[in-house]
Amino acid sequence: MADPAVARKELRAHALKHPGAWEDHPWEEDVAKVGKKIFVFFGRGGPDLFVGVKLPRSLLFARAQKFVAKFGYGMDKSGWVAARFAKNDQVPVELLRGWIDESYEAVAPAPAGRKRLAAQRAR
Repeated sequence: MADPAVARKELRAHALKHPGAWEDHPWEEDVAKVGKKIFVFFGRGGPDLFVGVKLPRSLLFARAQKFVAKFGYGMDKSGWVAARFAKNDQVPVELLRGWIDESYEAVAPAPAGRKRLAAQRAR
């Protein structure tokens, strides 16, 4: 468990370790992408933490957590959830790392494509 500011840094670094992952800032929000597709939303900086992920396997479990809400914008129908933490909340970092991994797997191209993307980013 960590506070939201520390958790944000750890989770962002974890997301960007995935093959082909890179950071972008559409709508003045921080997101991690693979190729042109977002696999995790981090929202805007600040004392609170927002983590939006796509969960094809863990969706029902995630929706049962008190810190998870509907994502909105119609994305809930596609399996996206939003985890929200206030300034003084303790963040389950390991759980969210697993969800980021699952979201990456759901959004990223097949393994061969991931290797190609990683090679292109390394150039």
